[in-house]
Amino acid sequence: SDKIEDELEMTTVCHRPEGLEQLEAQTNFTKRELQVLYRGFKNECPSGVVNEETFKQIYAQFFPHGDASMYAHYLFNAFDTAQNGSVKFEDFVMALSILLRGTVHEKLRWTFNLYDINKDGFINKEEMMDIVKAIYDMMGKYTYPVLKEDAPRQHVEVFFQKMDKNKDGVVTLDEFIESCQE
Repeated sequence: SDKIEDELEMTTVCHRPEGLEQLEAQTNFTKRELQVLYRGFKNECPSGVVNEETFKQIYAQFFPHGDASMYAHYLFNAFDTAQNGSVKFEDFVMALSILLRGTVHEKLRWTFNLYDINKDGFINKEEMMDIVKAIYDMMGKYTYPVLKEDAPRQHVEVFFQKMDKNKDGVVTLDEFIESCQE
C-alpha cells in the first residue's frame, strides 16, 4: 500500500526538489531545517510550486490592514529567479537562506535585485517609488499616523540623495551597498 501511495503522490506532485543534500550544501540550513521548511511549503503549495496568485494570497494574511498585493508582486519576482512565473521550493529556500542567514553583502545584493524591477542593473527613482508606494500600501492606514500624500516621494528623494553618489539619476549595486553600509 505504501508503494501505491508513493506512486499516487508522484502523479499528483508537479515538482519535487532535487536532493535535500544538494540544498543543504547550497544554503545555510541544516537537513532537518530543510525538511521542516519543505513540509510547510508543501502544506501551503501541494503542487510543489507557487504561482504569483497563491503567493499574494499567502502574503496578504500577514498584512490584514493593508493591501499587500503590489509588494507581493515585486517580492514574487525577486523569488522567481528563473522569471518563469513560478517559485519552486529551491527558489524559496535559496532566498530565505540569504534573507535569514546570508552575509550583509548577500542580503543587500538580494534587496537591490528586489528594487531593480526591470532587471537592468540600476535602480531609478520610478522603481524605488513603486516599491516604496507598495510598502506604504501594504502597511495600511492603521500602521502609521495618517501621512501626507507625498510621503513616499519625499522618502524616495531622501534615499536618492544618500545613494546616488555620482548624481547620475540611477543607483548601481555598488552605490546601494556602499550607502546601506554607511
